[in-house]
Amino acid sequence: MKTILFIIQKEFRQIFRNKSMLPIIFVLPIVQLLILSNAASFEIKNIKISYVDNDRSTTSRALISKFEASSYFHVIESFESNKEAKLQMQKGTVDVILEIPNHFERNLIIDKKSSLSVNINAIDGASAGVESVYISQIINSFNQNIQTQLFKYHEADFVQPQNIMTIPSFWYNNTLNYTTFMVPGILVLLVTMITLFLASMNIVREKEIGTLEQINVTPIKKYQFIIGKLFPFWILGMVILSVGLIIAKFVFNVPMLGNIFLIYLFTSVYQLVILGLCLIISNYTDTQQQAMFIAWFIVVIFILMSGLFTPIESMPPWAQNLTLLNPIRYFVEIIRMVMLKGARFTDISIQFLIISFYAIVLNIIAVLSYKKVS
Repeated sequence: MKTILFIIQKEFRQIFRNKSMLPIIFVLPIVQLLILSNAASFEIKNIKISYVDNDRSTTSRALISKFEASSYFHVIESFESNKEAKLQMQKGTVDVILEIPNHFERNLIIDKKSSLSVNINAIDGASAGVESVYISQIINSFNQNIQTQLFKYHEADFVQPQNIMTIPSFWYNNTLNYTTFMVPGILVLLVTMITLFLASMNIVREKEIGTLEQINVTPIKKYQFIIGKLFPFWILGMVILSVGLIIAKFVFNVPMLGNIFLIYLFTSVYQLVILGLCLIISNYTDTQQQAMFIAWFIVVIFILMSGLFTPIESMPPWAQNLTLLNPIRYFVEIIRMVMLKGARFTDISIQFLIISFYAIVLNIIAVLSYKKVS
């Protein structure tokens, strides 16, 4: 036990002696969490919309006012013709073109129906889909209001408008704040990346400077070296998690409905998965560049298939099956469940058992692959 404590003490001194590593450990995660949580959003705002009003009626003007009042749209200007508007879309100054036909108001009154033409710049398909939903919601809302105003009298008899009213109830994120959804996931990302990169490069650095050979000729046992080498990074990972949770609560006002110790319990086991992976990478690389490249290759795949940015349900079936092997997926799931839903241990027990299994398997492989040779 004393040997392990001496190695841990030596590792902490080595970490804090490295002036270039300290900003990576303490400053970089805070800056990344503050920036990424605000920048990483799928909300589409400031959509540049123009219109061609061929009707120039009170009703057409009311429809345009609906878009002007929306916080998602920025009405650029009106055009005299659709051709001129499309030319501006080609130049990139316009995202959406709304064309209101002639006799728009008259058709609504007489025929009780009319048509609208909407052209959307769909180079970015995901953004175009969101914009289409926003436009449909505004037009549907306008349609309900105009029906009430124009059709309440029929053949000189008053007709009570029969509208179905829906009152949505938003659970777990009632303000629809996208930051509430993103902050827990980005916190998982930072804990994973910092621990993975620092720990994997640390052991390889011993190879590069030749101190690993000196340690190998000492009577230090293999398990003592591994525990002493990786335990400081387990502590650093928990520190980063703590700082991230404080920022999430007091800067972004992310609710923490569940027991915070469940997150620490799961993270403590999750860190063993990451550290086992670090040791495996270190065992098969000889330079820090190699370790960095392999770690980055692995973490990019894990992030893209974790459900952090892209919903797992939207992936093809074969990709959804592959995500079952991704430890980041389970961490993202449980941190959102505990913080936003108030989940208890029974609710995350399956994810906990899976992560525990991964931790055991990866660390067994890591220990067996590590060769203590002089």
